Amino acid sequence: MKIYLELFLTFAKLGACTFGGGYAMLPFIQKEVVEKRHWATEQEIMDYYAVGQCTPGIIAVNTATFIGYNKKGILGGICATLGIVFPSIIIILLIANFLEAFASNPMIQHALAGIRIAVCVLILNAVIKLFKSGVKDNYGYLLFLSALIISCFKIIPTIVIILISAAIGILIHQTIKKKEESES
Repeated sequence: MKIYLELFLTFAKLGACTFGGGYAMLPFIQKEVVEKRHWATEQEIMDYYAVGQCTPGIIAVNTATFIGYNKKGILGGICATLGIVFPSIIIILLIANFLEAFASNPMIQHALAGIRIAVCVLILNAVIKLFKSGVKDNYGYLLFLSALIISCFKIIPTIVIILISAAIGILIHQTIKKKEESES
């Protein structure tokens, strides 16, 4: 029972202390789950992020669900998911009650502008960490640049970019594997 409470409280803390959505939470999730609690490895967390991005819903919630499920099955996934969303629900309910009174306050508007800037920095930090651990060879650099250019120009939908990148990654891996087998 202790692990379920620990999953809930860990993700509730993450949900309460991070602003800016899923990408801004990724460095905090990585630090808490990989470095502090050792519930997942760097590679596993990268896989959770990737699958969390491909599945419907919020990436932080999806990632929390995968981590909880991996740690303690369905009940663990539920506890982690409830933990990550609980603070947001409480905060949203409080804000909704007071929003009209404070929305036009210049101090609130400036505070939110500052928070948006900090969130951009957190997202950039997550991108840099994901890049360093995810791009490992020239094929990865080429795939990264191709996906970046295509996504910047919105040539095709994001999900198609992800699926094509996954297929190319599989093909590259299989080609390298066959080449290594034929050389030995």
